[in-house]
Amino acid sequence: MFVQPLTPVGESLALSALIALLPLVILFVLLGGLRVAAYRAALIALALAILVAVFAFQMPMVQALSSAAQGAVFGVFPILWIVINALWVYHMTVKTGHFDVLRRSFSRISDDPRIQGVIVAFCFGGLIEALAGFGAPVAISSVMLVALGFPPMRAAVVALVANTAPVAFGAMGTPVVTLAKVTALPLGPLSATVGRQTPLLALFVPLVLVALIDGKRGLRETWFPALLCGTAFAVGQFATANYLSTELTDIVASLAGALVLVFMPRKNPNATATEEQTDSTAEIVRAYAPYAVIIVIFALAQIPALKSLLASATQTFHWPLLDIKTAAGKPASGNNFSLPLLATGGTLVLLSGVITAAILKLSPKDAVLEYTSTVSKLRLPIVTVMGVLGLAYVMNLSGQTATIGSWIAGTGPALAFLSPVLGWFGVAVSGSDTSSNALFGALQATAATQAGLSPVLLSAANSSGGVLGKMISPQNLTIACASASMVGQESVLLRQVLPWSLGLLVVMCVIVVLQSTSVLGWMLP
Repeated sequence: MFVQPLTPVGESLALSALIALLPLVILFVLLGGLRVAAYRAALIALALAILVAVFAFQMPMVQALSSAAQGAVFGVFPILWIVINALWVYHMTVKTGHFDVLRRSFSRISDDPRIQGVIVAFCFGGLIEALAGFGAPVAISSVMLVALGFPPMRAAVVALVANTAPVAFGAMGTPVVTLAKVTALPLGPLSATVGRQTPLLALFVPLVLVALIDGKRGLRETWFPALLCGTAFAVGQFATANYLSTELTDIVASLAGALVLVFMPRKNPNATATEEQTDSTAEIVRAYAPYAVIIVIFALAQIPALKSLLASATQTFHWPLLDIKTAAGKPASGNNFSLPLLATGGTLVLLSGVITAAILKLSPKDAVLEYTSTVSKLRLPIVTVMGVLGLAYVMNLSGQTATIGSWIAGTGPALAFLSPVLGWFGVAVSGSDTSSNALFGALQATAATQAGLSPVLLSAANSSGGVLGKMISPQNLTIACASASMVGQESVLLRQVLPWSLGLLVVMCVIVVLQSTSVLGWMLP
């Protein structure tokens, strides 16, 4: 049996925490400073975390390796299982031409480019974030905006800034699900708390977008539909995260925001008429069908009887070669592992994909080819996610995270302000709210408990603050530049979006501080 030590190095909490921080520091330096490929940086940091666990925290090598293996498996299933299947659905729509149908459908809702920008980047981008995440919304939105006539730099900026509010519930709620897993906190309260933080950002993001697209004139002329869209998104995100389903949160919110604009079209008096291919009603219905199918499948999976049936297939077992107790003497949650074969977003999206292939009239052979192509394109991100999750599990199970959290807890009430900053920093470097939650989620919970604050609040703040780091992460900047045909312009793009990232981060920090007091404490579940 291995008991996690809090002060393994010289009985000094500060020194022990500094040693425990080494893997994270190396990861950030490699990614943010030296621009090392993400998958290489993740593997190097993982190796260092294992060395720290074994030689500083006295964790048996076999248990350290087993912890890394468990993290890697969790990275594949359910995290990558969701991403692969969601991107497969998208690639099938591209293969059959229905993605272009969808793009043309958006352009017909309004000929005002400011409204088009909100529809594509915020609403449709939010829907892609809900299904896939991991850079897909920025790539797809940038391409669509350029196709609609946006200058490349403006398209990239709009796509990046729009990819904020949906991120915490992206990839079928994967960041929040991961947060619940690594913190051992119940998913319901975590989802509800995040759903009472990020909607406050969503209210204003469309206003920011129209200002980015057309300056003060855009804000003056389109503030009402933009604010209405943000409100619809925020209400949808709040209601779904709190009362329906973590996985469906961004899907419902994005569709709510889009519907407001669909039924409130605004014509641009300066628009010039253009001839465009006319799509039949049947083709338009097919273009929207994949997303409707996913919503129906996930909604059906929430019916109590069916939900129980799906959950009955979940396999829970003791993870091999792990026998760990926390510093408090309690068995570590990582000793056991759950494998939700059916009751997981990835399996439901896979079923939706099979139905989608039939609706889009894609042959089984072509559908399989698209699936294998999707996996092939994700081979390096797969290694990256497995490495980052392996790193997170080694740090959590060896006690490194608990030691860092205990040390940070010394900041006391100031921790409420710093909590979103930590999440922001994690996403800015790793490019993933899921990875940031895996790295810092348990740390936030531990530090909150030590400081006398709510572990649910600060763990949720890690995810909510993290969404604002997405637009400045090197990976997303590169994706945006590549998609908008601006290779090599990452530094210019960074200067465009950094002020918005920092400004919105301060807003989120203030929200979390107020929620930790009686001023906004009533908002928490």
